[in-house]
Amino acid sequence: MKKSFALLLMCMVLLTACSSNSGSKNNGNTAEPGNAAAVENGGGDTAQAKEITIWAWDPAFNIAALEVARDEYAKTRPEVKVNIVEYAQNDIIQKMNTGLNSGTTKGLPNIVLIEDYRSQGFLQSYKDSFYDLSSYIQGSDFADYKSGPTSLDGKQYGVPFDSGVTGLYFRTDYLEQAGYKLSDLQDIDWKQYIEIGKAVKEKTGKALFSLDPNDLGMVRMMIQSAGSWYLAEDGKTPDIAGNAALKEAFEIYKELTEANVAKVNADWSQYVASLNSGEIASTATGNWITPSITAEPSQAGSWGIAPLPKLPNTKSVHASNLGGSSWYVMNVDGRETAADFMAQTFGSNVEMYQKLLTDIGVIGTLKAAASGEAYSQANEFFGGQKVVSDFSSWTEQIPSVNYGINTYAIEDILVVEMQNYLNGKDIGKVLGDAQAQAESQLK
Repeated sequence: MKKSFALLLMCMVLLTACSSNSGSKNNGNTAEPGNAAAVENGGGDTAQAKEITIWAWDPAFNIAALEVARDEYAKTRPEVKVNIVEYAQNDIIQKMNTGLNSGTTKGLPNIVLIEDYRSQGFLQSYKDSFYDLSSYIQGSDFADYKSGPTSLDGKQYGVPFDSGVTGLYFRTDYLEQAGYKLSDLQDIDWKQYIEIGKAVKEKTGKALFSLDPNDLGMVRMMIQSAGSWYLAEDGKTPDIAGNAALKEAFEIYKELTEANVAKVNADWSQYVASLNSGEIASTATGNWITPSITAEPSQAGSWGIAPLPKLPNTKSVHASNLGGSSWYVMNVDGRETAADFMAQTFGSNVEMYQKLLTDIGVIGTLKAAASGEAYSQANEFFGGQKVVSDFSSWTEQIPSVNYGINTYAIEDILVVEMQNYLNGKDIGKVLGDAQAQAESQLK
């Protein structure tokens, strides 16, 4: 009888323990270590995480955008603390690589901003370290050209953010002194741009544009406008020697430098200074330069923006991309809350994007945002032109290319070969040698 009673008590204890474990999972408490189901579903209490951390660079742009998003998220999830940490982009890259190479995500954030040129390098090398967001956002809701950098193997890992859509910024007063109007720039190629620049230089004494010999951003814009890149469609095989768009981009670049219409700069600050001082007549670059140009109020009404020139011979369009970045959720505790934060803000909030544009100057790539009121406003600094509406239209035309994992490694080779080309080396030899170096270094 004593044995039976003891056995009954033991069963009751076991039943109570089993009931307690079952209840804790239903209430969202931490799952047991090693629970396969919990791991598969993203971890036990991640949906109820009360704190997430985000890494980004540029306080006036990305960090400011995060602060707006944090305020928006607090309207529905006030219990979640969102920590925003500013690092320089290079520091973020170093910290990410150091952490991920060590085989651990400890010390890494819940969300990180990654430049589009670099994203595939992280995704392909550390895919399991990033959280699949396919059930939170739809990649098709964003600009088509953003799909390649932010997805892998049919899964959506990134939340596309800002647009690097390009335009040709031109001083309309200088243009008119040379006998042209902004309407004359609507459908030109790069050779015509050079000829206009010669006329501007002759009539005004101003350089056409500012050039950094170590920056091939202009070449990037040219080749993407033709649907081409430094790599083949697989994103791995160097495509340099037989790349018609790249060959023509090199030739145009050399023609620009030999036309005596460029002002050389050594860094970003000198470049912006040349814009604000009135030393140069134009710049072809990403829309993110707008705040730097409008920072000089005395030039209000003296600027206009035209579509990007196209390549004269290679099939291309008047639209391209330069830069741009996207948000990624790390596969760490708190990932579901982090994913929810992204989904409710940058992933869908059209009204938030109106505020980002109005207050900060961020042109997002969420397609639905382009129909908002802020995107159709006239900009008096640019003579009443609806510049954001124009940029949104050009965004739709940007060819999609695979940036792959070696954009900057190949560009390091091309910067050297470009100087060799400018100094007289044959273009065929230049691109052939660059191809050989890339194939050797990127095995």
